[in-house]
Amino acid sequence: MQYVRIYTDSEGGSRFEDLEVELAEVNFAPPAPPVQLSAYTSATQWAFFAIPPGWNGDWHPTPRRQIFFYLVGQVDIEVGDGTIRRFGPGDAIIVEDTTGKGHRSRTVGDETALQAVVQMPDDE
Repeated sequence: MQYVRIYTDSEGGSRFEDLEVELAEVNFAPPAPPVQLSAYTSATQWAFFAIPPGWNGDWHPTPRRQIFFYLVGQVDIEVGDGTIRRFGPGDAIIVEDTTGKGHRSRTVGDETALQAVVQMPDDE
């Protein structure tokens, strides 16, 4: 499975990194058939996150390490080197640029962007 990471580089700029997580076949909920599962990652809390149409967040670091799962709508995110990527339903991104200039983001189109956000411990 692939996902995107946003992180702060050594010069304080944010960057995208494409990563892949391995899935292994496990007997997750017998007697149901086996499924593919990644390793678990610690989490502290989760919430739903809605961004209205026309929302535009100028440069900002993320308040803490977190992963966003995109459910509805689309968001453009720009990192420090000027790269812009669009995220929408089915995408997952880990946001770790808690220092430096951060990133900027905006909703795309006339639909509210709905995500689930899971906050993770800062020390992992």
